[in-house]
Amino acid sequence: MPLALLALAIGAFGIGTTEFVIVGLLPEVAQDYGVSIPTAGHLVTGYALGVMFGAPLMTVLGTKIPRKRMLMALMGLFIVGNLLSAVAPAFAVMLTGRVVASLAHGAFFGIGSVVAADLVAPHKKAGAIAMMFTGLTVANVVGVPLGTFVGQSAGWRVTFAAVAALGVLGLAGVAALVPDMPLAEGTRLRSELAAFRNVQVLLAMAMTVLGFGGVFAAITYIAPMMTRVAGFADGSVTWLLVLFGLGMVGGNLLGGRFADRALMPMLYLSLGALAVVLALFTVTAHHKGAAAVTIFLIGALGFATVPPLQKRVLDQAHGAPTLASAVNIGAFNLGNALAAWLGGAVIAAGLGYTAPNWVGAVLAATALGLAVLSAALERRDAAPATVAAGSLPTEPGVTAHH
Repeated sequence: MPLALLALAIGAFGIGTTEFVIVGLLPEVAQDYGVSIPTAGHLVTGYALGVMFGAPLMTVLGTKIPRKRMLMALMGLFIVGNLLSAVAPAFAVMLTGRVVASLAHGAFFGIGSVVAADLVAPHKKAGAIAMMFTGLTVANVVGVPLGTFVGQSAGWRVTFAAVAALGVLGLAGVAALVPDMPLAEGTRLRSELAAFRNVQVLLAMAMTVLGFGGVFAAITYIAPMMTRVAGFADGSVTWLLVLFGLGMVGGNLLGGRFADRALMPMLYLSLGALAVVLALFTVTAHHKGAAAVTIFLIGALGFATVPPLQKRVLDQAHGAPTLASAVNIGAFNLGNALAAWLGGAVIAAGLGYTAPNWVGAVLAATALGLAVLSAALERRDAAPATVAAGSLPTEPGVTAHH
């Protein structure tokens, strides 16, 4: 794998850390600004919305900029946003910093996926994408727990300053290691938008929303589920999330490896197994050991879908993949937000803290159904071309040999 993938992974590590570390620091931030925890939670929601809207916006703005230069600009935006958060004198300024940082998220992963895929041979593309996303998964194992510890010990502002420093490292890595990759001939906004008329692109994005949403339906409420149902102490939630992160790392690497060999079978397996494991979590959540194993499996199976889903979008939008790739990153965040809302709704309806697991299982099963539909449509569309190719008349006087 090219060294340029390391630079992309470092940038992904910083972005993954800043996205999730705020969850562990909400009480400190709320106390510092004198706001409630729900109000401080807007720092999470604002970031997710910034990713959703920023992914297409920043990618559109970058359609006339070479990809390396655009990646450097995005890391610069990420640095500015985190520095603003670190020094924010008021909550509104802190929220602004979060949104500024989030604008780089979707476009960085979207453009980075295209760059990663272009750096390697065709049969290694999913593996290259997975290598970049390894930075995001490792952030959940190392960056988020460490950032939370630093924030609780030395102050949350130190954490965001450190994340900004990670951004500087990522920017330097992109500048030094990523080769200059000029825009493809004829790259235009119109051609990028045309990809969204492809039903296969839309189906892949719907799979992203529902499949990864299934993961976050359960994981968003993991703290009350584990402390009030499984009986874990409050302090155990941190290592349970590390366990989830370890599953993400392994699943991401396996998903990238096997998606290069058989993409759709990999999606069937990971989505189907994810639906089953989420359904079983309603039972295993009552037992500490079984719950811990299940959390690891949810992380592994959930992130095993990421490289194949991202590659599926790149393959189907092959003529103009950059915008579609970035929007698909926004789709992951849309799935997170939708699933968190649905999970909260079933808890509020009095169905218990394990009810979000059923929501996740239904979402993952629906994504599996869309994968089967997508493959069926692809076979149907390929059949006429195969028939036409096999029925070409031979020239007079020429014997066709088979």
